[in-house]
Amino acid sequence: MRVIAGSARRLLLKAPPGYETRPTSDKIKETLFNMLMPYIYTDTVFLDLYSGSGGIGIEALSRGAKGAVFVENSKQALSCIKENINKTGFADRSEIIGTDVLTALHRMEGREHFDIIFMDPPYEMGYEKAVLEYLAASKLAGENTLIITEASVNTDFDYVDRLPFDIVKYKKYKNNCHLFLKRRAGKGREQGEESNISGEF
Repeated sequence: MRVIAGSARRLLLKAPPGYETRPTSDKIKETLFNMLMPYIYTDTVFLDLYSGSGGIGIEALSRGAKGAVFVENSKQALSCIKENINKTGFADRSEIIGTDVLTALHRMEGREHFDIIFMDPPYEMGYEKAVLEYLAASKLAGENTLIITEASVNTDFDYVDRLPFDIVKYKKYKNNCHLFLKRRAGKGREQGEESNISGEF
């Protein structure tokens, strides 16, 4: 696992041992950030939920994001995040919160909204639904915040229609997918595999 591009390009990152975390593969990470690059600016603040090794947030920092907040509950993973942030030189632009995601979101209320929120929870456990339901009523996700959920391809996202979010893109891979959401500005849109539904990607 490595940083794909940017100031920390090619630096190898440490992953937690065992199967408790599931680092996003370099190939999928590269595809993801090819889609995200139009949304990463020098003032972008990135929230990496269920951070694992911290690879996604670190990639955003490497590509120019102003700052990143990493939320992770595993002690082994937290150790990896700290080591990887120090190795890549991003400690001064990073914040690590070592607790469960919903508790962390509660603690962060009152901050400015995040520009990009990414989550990669354990597959098929329903965690992404709980987080999206929380963000639906939270100012941490603003009008222009882009929310990305990594999930199993078997995940049912039908409930999203009942939340104040539009699906702006659904990217399917072999075993998993990325769902891109923004706050609803008008009538909801339908989900289509790899389709440029909103015209924004």
